[in-house]
Amino acid sequence: MIRDDRGSTLPLLLGYVVLALAVVYVCVCATDLYVAQRRLDSVADAAALAGADGFTIEVDADGVRAHLTDGAVREQAQAVVDVLARAQLVDAASPDGASARVTVSAQWSPPLFSEVVPDLVVLRSTATSRTALR
Repeated sequence: MIRDDRGSTLPLLLGYVVLALAVVYVCVCATDLYVAQRRLDSVADAAALAGADGFTIEVDADGVRAHLTDGAVREQAQAVVDVLARAQLVDAASPDGASARVTVSAQWSPPLFSEVVPDLVVLRSTATSRTALR
């Protein structure tokens, strides 16, 4: 009995096509997630910079200095977050009176629903900006 090498390679080809499409889809999702995180980083940077601009000038015996309060940082950061993105302001404070630390978060979902990629990822970004008076 001689075996014949004839047969269809179509199932193998279809399997490779499905695998290639899955890999491309995961790469697209990873790129989209990376871009969303970078966008959120930019929003956090802008909010921290705006928060650092919400200083009040204090004059004392040592001279003139800029002083930040938690309320002023939060107000300035919230204004930027409201305008720039669909992100939520998690925290905005001035830990030392000279810098503004802002944390924002957003939710990311893949372009198409899939069992391969998680359907909801919470992104978070923190930025710090210092104020200086010269």
